[in-house]
Amino acid sequence: MTEYSKDARVKHPDHPEWGLGQVLSDSAGGRVRVFFIDAGEKKLMLNHASLVKVEGDEAKSLFLDNLAVEKEGKVKRFRSLTDAMDSFNQLFPEGFHEGDFDEWERDYKVQGHKLMLEILDKSDFAKLLDKENYQEICDRAMRVVNKLNLIFPNEKMALKDGLKLERNQQLFAKKLYTLLYSEGEVKRRFDEFASCLAKLGAAKWPIVSYFQFIRYPERYMFVKPLVTQNAASILGFEINYQSELNWQTYDSVQKLAEYLKGRLDEMKPRDMIDIQTFMWCIDPAVFEEYLKERKADEKRSD
Repeated sequence: MTEYSKDARVKHPDHPEWGLGQVLSDSAGGRVRVFFIDAGEKKLMLNHASLVKVEGDEAKSLFLDNLAVEKEGKVKRFRSLTDAMDSFNQLFPEGFHEGDFDEWERDYKVQGHKLMLEILDKSDFAKLLDKENYQEICDRAMRVVNKLNLIFPNEKMALKDGLKLERNQQLFAKKLYTLLYSEGEVKRRFDEFASCLAKLGAAKWPIVSYFQFIRYPERYMFVKPLVTQNAASILGFEINYQSELNWQTYDSVQKLAEYLKGRLDEMKPRDMIDIQTFMWCIDPAVFEEYLKERKADEKRSD
């Protein structure tokens, strides 16, 4: 009887639809616990299941590399991605490419992106910096922030208050430019901007992640703490969340977004705006509330 070690990657020959699996603990007593990407945790008797060990490129998985496992070796996940997709499709039957989706969830975020390009693109931003017009940069940044409802009003106010001092305006303007347009290491740029926000009294996840998301929606994810934690928990993806701004959490959220974009490829997500909305809609509480709103809207249209 073949033995299986913890963290080994395997497949079940009789259930290819389960996808790649990861052994959760060393096999013992003729049993093994395996978490399969598309089926969740399975407890298998080895005399009935002959698993195939997988190595090399075939064993690579961004999801399993970041599988959320508790100390007891239990996976936090409680819904499969397939189930999550089914829920999303109940709200938007044609997925990311239907009129209702754009109207309800996408168009206004795209408008925020367009405003960012209009008033804080690299060229105009650099010219304002050369003129040391830091207040104008901060005013434009606040216009972009206020364009959308993604950041709570109290968080917007904290940023606005922090930008009243001239020295803070200069610091914020320079660090925001570095974050968005420098070619330096992303981690360093993130850390410097997070440190800047701390000095302004506005070190919040929605603020630190907003500007990259709205400037480069094809690349960066927006972090709304509760929404992001719930989505990660639902899918069993470890994001190492801490309320204090830190690179590990942000990088983990980026990996979750990249994983989802890849797995949702058949739905043709255009960018992280689509992925952020998907993460929002798969929360059971949000889903139920959203479903009520959709039904009420349909009745008003009849």
